[in-house]
Amino acid sequence: MRWHPKGYGGHRRDPEQVKREGWHEQRVLAVALDDERLTWPERELVRQLGEKLYGNPSARQGGRHG
Repeated sequence: MRWHPKGYGGHRRDPEQVKREGWHEQRVLAVALDDERLTWPERELVRQLGEKLYGNPSARQGGRHG
């Protein structure tokens, strides 16, 4: 009998399963902008929310603040 710490060994969960469980258990939403299940307006909303909460990923980190 072999013992592995949680998260090591065993089977690896599918990324979609991790996202689904995150939403159901912790109300955390992980969304890819290129997810084909979303319409253009839904993708745009996700993009705008991401930029509002975390900033624009393509903006330079230079001398800009905020």
